[in-house]
Amino acid sequence: MRIKINSVTDSAAFPEQVDVIVIGGGIIGTSVAYELAKQGVSVALFEKGVIGGEQSGRNWGWVRQQNRDLYELPLAMRSLQRWEQLGEEIGLDLGFRRSGILYGTQNEADVARWEKWGAQAKQIGFVSQLLSAKEAGERLGDRARWVGGVWSPTDGRAEPSLAAPAIAVGAQKLGASVHQRCAVRGLDISAGRVSGVWTERGRVRASQVICCGGAWSSRFCKQYGIELPSANILGTAFKTTAAPEVIQGCLSMPELCIRRRLDGSYTVAVPGRGQLDLAPQNIRYATKFYPMYRSKIAKKLKLRLNGSFFNGPEAAGRWSNDGVSPFEKIRVLDPKPDGQILDEALRTLVSAFPELKGIAIDHAWGGWIDTTPDLVPVIDEMQNLPGLFIASGFSGHGFGIGPGAGLLCAQLMTNRALFTDITPYRLARFAKGNAIREPQMM
Repeated sequence: MRIKINSVTDSAAFPEQVDVIVIGGGIIGTSVAYELAKQGVSVALFEKGVIGGEQSGRNWGWVRQQNRDLYELPLAMRSLQRWEQLGEEIGLDLGFRRSGILYGTQNEADVARWEKWGAQAKQIGFVSQLLSAKEAGERLGDRARWVGGVWSPTDGRAEPSLAAPAIAVGAQKLGASVHQRCAVRGLDISAGRVSGVWTERGRVRASQVICCGGAWSSRFCKQYGIELPSANILGTAFKTTAAPEVIQGCLSMPELCIRRRLDGSYTVAVPGRGQLDLAPQNIRYATKFYPMYRSKIAKKLKLRLNGSFFNGPEAAGRWSNDGVSPFEKIRVLDPKPDGQILDEALRTLVSAFPELKGIAIDHAWGGWIDTTPDLVPVIDEMQNLPGLFIASGFSGHGFGIGPGAGLLCAQLMTNRALFTDITPYRLARFAKGNAIREPQMM
């Protein structure tokens, strides 16, 4: 793999029956398993590759509330609380630090949007600090004509290489069963409801199953007539060599986003840049993505036609539970990073911070980001197939809001009081005939 993540040891005993099965070992799946096990629920987690091997180990490592879609903000706020608690509960370092997140801009329209968002977010209970041009310049330096910024001292960062593995270990300590390189091929269905799953190692019985498969979720759900609109977008990022500290936490500025890492290096990416490989799935859902495609969010995306059309998470075709599934053919999505983005980002980084002259790329990677038409996740139970839940489509925000989403899913599956209204996350919002909400401030 092009990333480095902590390894997790599989549980010794393979289960025959549990209360809940979690499909997918990313930040969402591990968080769901942890929260369920904490409630005393018998749970088994199955990952086709390795824990945190796909996007949960490839993201920027930002843990933010600031500039979230207002529908997502309650998830983000609860997640920050869980991030702060998890390390102590589990007894492992997830790399989480409340070191703040800073945005700077040279566009007056950005400042106006931040001001409007801040007033709305304050009503929900989150407060950030709008910066004047002078204040932005003092924080960002005078290398550009800054017109303003926004700063959240309570936001933070965490290490993707540590987080999902640590949460998986925490779930194991509470009794959860974790199994890697063991794909779930499909559902076991009895009398019209979920009764377990078929893995490549055989059947496991359970009355509830939650699909947290990220880029693979939509293809899995299609087997059962469930339309989960999703497009996978390829992002590129890299880790630098160790370098002087120019920012303690996270910084977003035009054409560059950086995060200070615990080892003295940086994670660097270019906001909004990515690639969309044309495939049957995203073509089928193209009309639902029209509001996103016409917005500025999609203007920096490259479109490409390649082998992904026939093989991968967005390809067509069915399979049986007793045959090799697509999830076994590709254990870990490990795409090549975009070399053009790498070159541009490194030049921009050194231009913005001359004191980083001599910094180099330690290693780079690509990652597939499962994206919904409105950039808000799906967290829901399938009414036409009782016992099946979905937590997917986190649109590049899953790492930061994962612990809160895990808690919300656990509350939903155990019929406990929900800490926030789940209506904005219902799959039915994408049903035929419903107007799709244009993506909001992210």
